[in-house]
Amino acid sequence: MKVSIGIPFFNAELYLEYSIKSVIKQSFLDWELILVDDGSTDRSLEIAHSFAQKDSRIRIISDGENKKLPARLNQIIEEAKYDYIARMDADDLMHPNRIEKQLNILKNNPDYDLVSSGLVSIDNKNQVKGYRNVDNLIKVDGNSNNTPIIHASILAKKSW
Repeated sequence: MKVSIGIPFFNAELYLEYSIKSVIKQSFLDWELILVDDGSTDRSLEIAHSFAQKDSRIRIISDGENKKLPARLNQIIEEAKYDYIARMDADDLMHPNRIEKQLNILKNNPDYDLVSSGLVSIDNKNQVKGYRNVDNLIKVDGNSNNTPIIHASILAKKSW
């Protein structure tokens, strides 16, 4: 099993390096990282290129346009090489075992299409500002109107 991890970014030079490093530090190693620039005017693209030069699992997509997040998320799905796609934002950090744990849940529950995690919010000084979590497994079906899914922490089957 392999995972495509997608990070769309726009002017994220203050955070992007840390976000990329958190992907590199994953305990699960069979991944590709798709970094999609949404027309950044800061050093974000330069930072992305510096990591791609060192790791062949990292790909950069940049067309110089600002198409906004929904278009870039769809682009990540189209570009993903693998059957599982993980999502995060450029100012997010992944727990080192996130991909491994989420993939195991999907592998052990073939009727599940996606899994999401909780989060810890931190400020620019790494001080904890909030925590969001679900205490137990929640199955969401087509009749659910309110879900605890945190979109930037999803790992999903590409077919979903």
